[in-house]
Amino acid sequence: MEAPARRAAVLLLLLLALIAVHSQEEEEEEVVVPDEELQEEQQVIETWTRNVKACTCDCESADSPTRPPTVSPLVTTPSPPQGHLWTCMPECPYHRALGFESGSVTSDQISCSNQDQYNGWYSSWIPNKARLNNQGFGCAWLSKFNDQHQWIQIDLKEVGVVSGILTQGRCDADEWITKYSIQYRSVETLNWIFYKDQTGNNRVFYGNSDRSSTVQNLLRPPIVARYVRLLPLGWHTRIAMRMELLMCMNKCS
Repeated sequence: MEAPARRAAVLLLLLLALIAVHSQEEEEEEVVVPDEELQEEQQVIETWTRNVKACTCDCESADSPTRPPTVSPLVTTPSPPQGHLWTCMPECPYHRALGFESGSVTSDQISCSNQDQYNGWYSSWIPNKARLNNQGFGCAWLSKFNDQHQWIQIDLKEVGVVSGILTQGRCDADEWITKYSIQYRSVETLNWIFYKDQTGNNRVFYGNSDRSSTVQNLLRPPIVARYVRLLPLGWHTRIAMRMELLMCMNKCS
């Protein structure tokens, strides 16, 4: 009787040992899985940041990412390349309004799709009315048509560094844009470039949810351009907008 009892005790000990080993393996597996996920996330981060460093603002440098390129008007030069390639990822330390609200942006700098059809009632809602905090009748730009082929365009008159956009809806009615995309170019004869997100897709900016609130979207990184287009992708009731552009300033300005 003692031999079977000893064998049973040994088998019980072996069973307990196997259970302990199995539990330890499960714990190790539970630790390894999150580590693998973290490694994958780190690889994605490194893919985007491997060759990217933080920009510093150098007041003396003509190559500062927050300083627009300058070209002497007395020298004939070939057209600059489309877009502007930085070796770092800049972010503007300061922003200033371009001048929609103040009036320093003139009417000839603002245009829109189908502008030649703005007759009669629509002549009071031309793109020149798309000024932040504008009030009264004709207080906003209203698109003549409500589809995703419409746009409003700003000519900066010279190449500048655009760092953000402010939008509002129509002041006297519940009409506003809910989302939009941005195109830009530095020379009128070049093709338009869509502002992209980190995945390479056209960036969708989310707009307003009422007629009066101001929604700010900063561009990180900013864009170097002379011409900027805002293309409505969604709207409430109709495409209606008041706006302001933000220009990038370095900390020494």
